[in-house]
Formats: sequence, structure tokens, C-alpha cells
Amino acid sequence: MSSLTLIEKIIAQHAGKSVVSPGDIVDVEIDCRVARDFGGANVVKNLIDNNLKVENPTKTFFTFDCNPGGSDQKYAQNQHFCRQYARENDIKVYDVNRGIGTHLAIDSGFAYPGATFVSTDSHANIMGAIGCFGQGMGDQDIAAAWANGKVWFKVPESVKLTLKGRLAPNVSAKDLVLNLLHIFGANKLLGTSVELYGEAIDNLTLDGRITIASMATEMGAIILLFTPNDAILDELYAKTGKRFTPIAADKSAKYMKEIEIDVTDFVPMVAIPGHPHDNATVSSVTGTKIDSGFIGSCTNGRMEDLRVAADILKGKKVAPGVVLKIVPSTDEIWKQALNEGLIAIFKEAGALVSNAGCAGCAAGQVGQNGPEEVTISTGNRNFAGKQGKGKVYLASPATVAASAIAGYITDADNIPEVASQFTKTGKFNQAATAVKEEKKIKETPSVVEGKVWFIQQDDIDTDMIFHNRYLTITNIDEMGQYAFDNLKGYENFAKEAKPGDIVMTGKNFGAGSSRQQAVDCFTALGISCIIAESYGAIYERNAINAAMPILTYQPEILKEVSIKHGDIVRIDFLSGELKNLTTGKSGKINPFYPAQWEIYKKGGLLG
Repeated sequence: MSSLTLIEKIIAQHAGKSVVSPGDIVDVEIDCRVARDFGGANVVKNLIDNNLKVENPTKTFFTFDCNPGGSDQKYAQNQHFCRQYARENDIKVYDVNRGIGTHLAIDSGFAYPGATFVSTDSHANIMGAIGCFGQGMGDQDIAAAWANGKVWFKVPESVKLTLKGRLAPNVSAKDLVLNLLHIFGANKLLGTSVELYGEAIDNLTLDGRITIASMATEMGAIILLFTPNDAILDELYAKTGKRFTPIAADKSAKYMKEIEIDVTDFVPMVAIPGHPHDNATVSSVTGTKIDSGFIGSCTNGRMEDLRVAADILKGKKVAPGVVLKIVPSTDEIWKQALNEGLIAIFKEAGALVSNAGCAGCAAGQVGQNGPEEVTISTGNRNFAGKQGKGKVYLASPATVAASAIAGYITDADNIPEVASQFTKTGKFNQAATAVKEEKKIKETPSVVEGKVWFIQQDDIDTDMIFHNRYLTITNIDEMGQYAFDNLKGYENFAKEAKPGDIVMTGKNFGAGSSRQQAVDCFTALGISCIIAESYGAIYERNAINAAMPILTYQPEILKEVSIKHGDIVRIDFLSGELKNLTTGKSGKINPFYPAQWEIYKKGGLLG
């Protein structure tokens, strides 16, 4: 008679063995193998570089959930690369319009009770919610799984965690797992497979189980495993049209540790910025002013979460100045929320609702915050920099919705009649004074001398000069490194250009957008002036207003002074004299006009 825990039984069945024990290393067949847009391109590269083929395309998928908007050039490139590979190898792509891959796996039935699932997602262990063994893995591991159909695993120790009693009505699944994090921290369950039992667990819906399972990684556990009951199996049948037979641990199974916890005293919790396991009660931080709220992620983007938020937000408004962002986890959930009227409630309340995906946990979608911004979020991680550069509190959807209305952290039972207002701090007046005092007077020579970068090309647009993927940069000192990195043949310009160099080019230089960075990147590099036959209208104004010397010339000057790339030239802004010091030849270009000279002398329009 076997005496296997749930994880041991699943691994044994997929390793072709009757028994496995903690510490055993076995090759495990993988029922479902997934690569995301994050890491997917590297998985493909590993396969190609090692001349490997996909073992079973019907069990192999791409899920593009990190950047469903394609708003980042690198993500867009990787996504398209993976799409092309998928077409050639008959691999199904759950593309940017579908949502979070792990949720799609559950709702579509290609992950199921008793199965094995791997992904380039560190929260692939969310599959524990349905009694499936899921693991996040690196690019090489996933490539091996795609090529071989199996990968090696070390059988983990198992812990049996029984939760006794009933949760209070105001304590959600998210509160439950935050309470567990408060008890176990990030390492007391490290490397173990945790099976959850008890009345509180039996009463959890599928959505609630997903919330808890998704935070196994933050607890340091390999996985949090639930044995599906009849209600869960019925819910999966309704979603997938498939009847699944769950696997359960043997009654005589041996565990490294068995723990019982009374949940009747559990209360609504938050995680303090910095660590998911650094927890406090909501009541102890009530009144903490927030700038934004976020509801979504693989932890809390399900229908149950959205309904809770809508019940609280209905007929109310998000506090003045607070931004609330809501992102359903899958497109099907988005549509259901639309059909049930939840999207309308969110919009009436003043929330921003985005397309399905990972959102704030990934840099490519809504949910990120800025420096000093205080956010209350339903995500599963609040490490510094994970969801932006601000401070992130983790909480349940109810707490986030209530806090967004209040303008400060609070729970659903304590929403004020009048929302909190932001107070003026005077910070920006002080900052402006400090900047003015520190600002150096810019030198404004009327004659410059330097090496010419002769770029014989017309219509060089602002995306070639300074690509839109860098538009969030506001510090001029950081802009120079990206000058011309999207202009073919001049990608190394920023590394090779020297202060004092001169750029000379053709017609319509700076065509395109209004981005000031396309001027400021040259200022950052110390380029002394730009000469072109003509400029884009907005670019010309931007350059003059920023005191970047720009001049125009007639084509004949090129032969007259024999300009070549690398020549040393001297330019007089007032007279328009251009002398090629390399050849000794001189000629005339169009000088500054009076208004341009006056702005230049001041160091810029705002000087």
C-alpha cells in the first residue's frame, strides 16, 4: 500500500514509478509546456542554437501576457519572433489579446488536476489551486521540456497545513494568504510542497484558491497544493467542458511536518512596502495617504475579485487625485465583467480599465508607479522596483477599492463620507528655487570648431534621432547615449562622438514628432552645432528654443568647401562663414537670424 503525499503521487505517475521519496531526482513528463513573451525568445533561441525540435506541439504553447500592448520595442520584437517560430512549428499562441497564461491554462483545461505544467512564469505554481503540479523555470529548462517532453525534478519535502475554523465574513482569500505570510514569512516553508486542508479551504472558490496558490513563491514554497472538491470540479467542467478526476494524497502519507492553524482570528491585512511577508493589519495603517490603487495581476484579477470591487465602488467615486487601475486577468473575464455591468461601474467611479494581462507586475502595462508614489495593490509582490519606483502596499480587492474611494488606506467597513484631499507641500517651489540657484550659465560662443559628422541623408526623423522607446527619460544627461541609435549605420554615434563635434546632414532633418529629446540628446553629447539644408518645423523651433545652434546651407556649399566626413570646420554663427580647416576652403551658409541669436545668448527660451 502506497503512502504518498500529493506532490509525490503526481511526480511518481509522471516519472513512470510507483514510489518516489523526498530528495529523489527523477525525469518527469510535462503535460503542458509554456513560454511567455518574457523569456520566450530565449527559449526559441536555445532550441535553434542546439538544433532541437519540439517534441509535441499539441502540448506546447506561447502566452503573451507581460506586455499585451506591445508598447515596448524589445517585447514587440520578441513577440513577433515567437509568432514566426510558432507558425513554422504548429505551436498555438495565446496572443496579446488573451490574458495571463496561467489563468488561460486553468480556464481552457490544458492544465488540469493531477497534471504537470511548466512555464517561464515564476508563478506557474498557481496550478496548485486545481491540484496540478506547476513550476516556473528558466529558458534552458523550458527549451529542454519543449524538446524532450520531460525535465528532471528533485522531489520536495511535503508539509500538511490544516486551517481550522471559519474565516470572518470580511476576511478574503487574499487576507488569508497575507495572514499566512505573517506567520511563515518568506523562508519557513522554503522548498516544500504545502498541502492545504480544513473547513476554510473546503469553502474556497476556484478564484480564492488561485489567489492563495499564486503567492506560494512569495512564501518560499515550491507549491501550495489544493485537492479539488466536487464544487471545484464542477466549476472546471463549466469552464472547460471536461470532467477531471483529481488525485489525492494517501491517507497514510508521511509529511515532514503537520501544522494546524486557527483562522477564526484572521483579519484584513496589508503587506508593508518592500516585502510581501512584512505584514500589518489594515487597521494599524488606516489613514495612510495613497496616490493610486491597482486591482489585477495573477493573484486578484478574477471575476470574484472584480465583483467585490464593483460592489464597493458602485455609486461612489475614486478620491480626487487618486488613480485606480483595474486589469482583468483574461479576456473572457473582461467580457464577462462587461456583460455583468462591472466595467460600467468602474468607469463611472473614475477607474482606468485596461486590457487583460499581467499589468503592474510587468513593466509593459498599466499598474507601474513613479518615485515617491504610494500605491495599494492586489499584486503578489511589492519588492522595491517590482511595480515601479514608488511604495507598494499589498491588499485584497476590497481593501484596494475602499482605499481608492477614501484616498487613504482603509477597509470596506470604514469608508468616509468625504474623501481625503491632498495637501500642498510647497515642495516644487523649493525645488525650483534650488534648481535656479544651481543652474550654471551656459557658454554661448559665436564661433565653434569641430569634426564633421557628414550624414548624407534626407528626412532623418525624430525616431531615427531618438527612438520613442526612450521617451520616458527626463534627465538630459541620460539622453546622449541614445542619439542616432535607430539610424542605420550610425548606431554607435553616441559612443564615438566627441564634445565639439558638428553634425551636417540633408533636407528635413528632425521630421516627425515633437519630442524635445531629439534635440537634447545632442546637447548632452556636447555637439556644438547642427547644419542641414532644412529642418522639420517643430524640430527647428525646439532646437532654437533650447539654444542648440542649428544653421542651414545651400547645396552648392558642399562642393565649394569640399566637405567630407571627418573634416575639421569652423563656423561663425553671426556671419555665416564656414571654413574647412582640413582643406583651407571657405564658404557662406545662412547665419543666425536676430531672434535666434537673442534666444541663444540667453541660454534658451526660458533663460
